[in-house]
Amino acid sequence: MIDPAGTSADAGVDRVLVIDDDPGIRQLLISALAFAGFDVDAAGDLAEALAQVARRPPDVIVLDVMLPRVDGFEILQLLRDRGITVPVLFLTARDAVEDRVRGLRLGGDDYVTKPFSVVEVGARLQALLRRARGGQPADHESTLRCGDLELDDLRHEVRRGGETVDLSPTEYRLLHHLMAHQGHVLSRSQILEAVWQYDFGGDSVVVERFISNLRRKIDHGRAPLLHTVRGVGYTLRQKAVR
Repeated sequence: MIDPAGTSADAGVDRVLVIDDDPGIRQLLISALAFAGFDVDAAGDLAEALAQVARRPPDVIVLDVMLPRVDGFEILQLLRDRGITVPVLFLTARDAVEDRVRGLRLGGDDYVTKPFSVVEVGARLQALLRRARGGQPADHESTLRCGDLELDDLRHEVRRGGETVDLSPTEYRLLHHLMAHQGHVLSRSQILEAVWQYDFGGDSVVVERFISNLRRKIDHGRAPLLHTVRGVGYTLRQKAVR
C-alpha cells in the first residue's frame, strides 16, 4: 500500500520498478510481484522510468531488453552513469550469449529469458536483494585488504591505491568472496554457488563476465591482483600466477 506522500506504507517492503513496454507483461509482473509481497511501480519507456526512479527510488529493477527507441541496455547504462547502483534483472527474448554478456558488462546483475515464470522472477529478485544487502560469509571481516586494494564493508566501499572503485552489488559481492579467500584458486562452480546462491544452470559466461568487469575496474593500469589459473578458476593475490 502507498501513502499520499508516495512512500511505502509498509516498512520493510522491497520496492520493484518494472520497465517494459508491453502492457500485458507489465500488468502480469505488477500483479504477481505484488502478490509475492513486493511494492511495485512500472514504466513503459525511458522517460517514465526516470520519473519513477526520481519519485520513488526502487530497491531492485526488472528491465526489458527490447524497448522502443531506447533499449534496455541503453537505459541501464544511463542509470549506472547517474549513480543508480540497485540490482537489475534483465528480461530478454534473446538468449544469445553476446546479449547476456553485453547486459552483464554494463552492470546488470541477472537475467531471465522470455517466456518466463513469474515465480522464478520473484525468486531471482529476492536473491538479488539478499546479495545486495550482503548475507556475509562466515569468514566475514569488516575490512579486507590485498596489496593496495581495500574493501571496507562497514562503509560498503572499495578503494585501490586510495582511489574509490565503483562496483555494482554483484561485483562487490564477488570481490568480497575473492578477497575473503585470497590466495586460493576458486573454480567457476564454487564462485557461482557462493556469490549467486542458486542454480544458474552452470553458465560460466556469467562468472567470466563479472571477473572481466572486476579486472577492468581494479586492475586497469596497475599491477594485476586478479589472476586466471587456466583450467581451474580464479584467484586474487599479489604475486602473478605462472
